[in-house]
Amino acid sequence: MIVVTTPTGNIGHQVVDLLLAAGAPVRVIARDPSSLPPAVRARASVVPGSHGDPSVVRAAFDGADAVLWIAPPGFNSASLDDVYTGFTAPACAAFAGGLAGRVVAVSALGRGTPWAGSAGLVTASLAMDDAIMATGVPYRSLALPSFMDNMLRQAGPIATEGRCTGVIAPDRPLPLAATRDIAAVAADLLLDGSWTGQADHPVLGPEDLSFADLAKIMSEVLDREVEYTQVTPEAFRSALLSRGASPAVADGTTAMMVAKNGGLDNGVHRTPSWTTPTTFREWCESVLLPAVR
Repeated sequence: MIVVTTPTGNIGHQVVDLLLAAGAPVRVIARDPSSLPPAVRARASVVPGSHGDPSVVRAAFDGADAVLWIAPPGFNSASLDDVYTGFTAPACAAFAGGLAGRVVAVSALGRGTPWAGSAGLVTASLAMDDAIMATGVPYRSLALPSFMDNMLRQAGPIATEGRCTGVIAPDRPLPLAATRDIAAVAADLLLDGSWTGQADHPVLGPEDLSFADLAKIMSEVLDREVEYTQVTPEAFRSALLSRGASPAVADGTTAMMVAKNGGLDNGVHRTPSWTTPTTFREWCESVLLPAVR
């Protein structure tokens, strides 16, 4: 039995589809079971509620061979602890009690770098990893870079104004991964019952690219000029607040982007096993282009 949290999320729903396609028994935790696709409701066991609720996680994890743990976004949270370690505390109690055989979680790159302690959301995510590992459960932390799919947040200005913005310097090469590849790695780990111990598993995409590279590729795929403009951290934070982020989340997201610009995501040496196939060009052709037409 494999338990998937956030089964309607950007990564979670793709993992559910892959597990069901592989014929695995799947149990999902859903705040609103009616939001699940009919095919998932028909084939997966559904536990209603929040995976931050102790009674829900005890029921969902009981007898689980593996769990995909994803802390849900907390755009309005009062603190980053509420988003990560606080939210994960009931799950950690369940893991410590032996209610799950193995755990795979979505986390972040940056462990061991000079920026790990001052990277806002990433620092909080790494603390979540530490809390899960302290339970002793066999664990794989998916150490992730930024997602290609995040560019969809700027689909509007890309389509209407030919521009995208960010805190990262235009010439800073960074790893970038598609959520489809992240989901595939997660599903493989969940289906593989042979691994033990605790470790990071970076997912780095096929190559490091700068935002200048990304703008060039988008221009070619969309057949229109797309320019990238670096903005100040202060302007980035103000934009987050204007979209409804809490001060804690705005501060944490800004600190993360400043750390990425310093080298947070460049601390891992790329290996074939940590390289995933989807290129940014392929992602633009299949995902971004239909979104901006």
